[in-house]
Amino acid sequence: MKAAWYEHQGPAGRVLVVGEMPDPYPSTGEVRIRLAASGINPGDLKKRENAFGIGMPYPRIIPHSDGAGVIDRVGDGVPPERVGERVWCFGAQSYRPFGTAAEFTVVPAQQAIALPDAVGFEIGACLGIPALTAHRAVHAGGPVGGRCVLIQGGSGAVGCLAVGLSRHADAALVAATVRSAAGEDVARRAGAHHVLRTDGVEWRTVADELRRVAPGGFHHVVEVAFDANVEVDTMVLANEGSIAAYATNDPRPAIPFWDLLFRNARILLLGSDDFRLEQKLSAANDVNQMLSLGWQGLRLEKTFRLQEIAAAHEYVGNKRGAGRVVLVL
Repeated sequence: MKAAWYEHQGPAGRVLVVGEMPDPYPSTGEVRIRLAASGINPGDLKKRENAFGIGMPYPRIIPHSDGAGVIDRVGDGVPPERVGERVWCFGAQSYRPFGTAAEFTVVPAQQAIALPDAVGFEIGACLGIPALTAHRAVHAGGPVGGRCVLIQGGSGAVGCLAVGLSRHADAALVAATVRSAAGEDVARRAGAHHVLRTDGVEWRTVADELRRVAPGGFHHVVEVAFDANVEVDTMVLANEGSIAAYATNDPRPAIPFWDLLFRNARILLLGSDDFRLEQKLSAANDVNQMLSLGWQGLRLEKTFRLQEIAAAHEYVGNKRGAGRVVLVL
């Protein structure tokens, strides 16, 4: 098969190689997917760059955990009727060496999720990690039905999915912050009741506007930049509210401890690779329900071919737009 890989960590143009590798075959309980598209997430870039200081967990890595395509082989214990099924997958390169930047990938059968008929492969490849993270970020603090939810960064992949999933779970109010006009469009299309642009706005002004939107405070906050936004989150949080954070720029952020304590706040830190399987499958089920009902919040910004993977990684690393980037295989 044709595949992209790296055997050393570093800049995309220096370490990514495109060539031929032996076709993989599924073991017991696994399926092989002939991939049509491979999603690129910021975490894929961080792994390649060794941003977390973990090093190379395997001698050779095919990057990307998310993708979509058609099951063409199954291992023992998997119903043969799954051959020919259109699927999206998650976790292809989570604790495994060979991800979706290739013509084929092999994953445990439960990680290959039926793709709704009306959803194309390119959008299917954008689900995976963002969808699982968004679902957990929305639900980690408890049911959101009838409650006020704030999505910080509502135009990103996780953010717009979190907006949609909050609406799908019958939240009474879903507010989203964004940093551009294009981001406003994405968050509104995803289903946000109220969208606030924060670019160039002082944080106390942001907090004042959010408190105007939800005078009683937000019961739950989904947070993309914990270090930058924790002061705002604290000011707008309802008593016994929760903050579910899945990213931060400062790895050791300070927190307003007493302000959070007097709100009886809960801080939930989320790492998608290590969610329990039942949580991932619950997320996949809810996301598919939402897609089947016609939700179209994800926007495709740009596609690259497999042989252009280095350029694709560089584009994702530098882009500031709200759309998603995929490899088309």
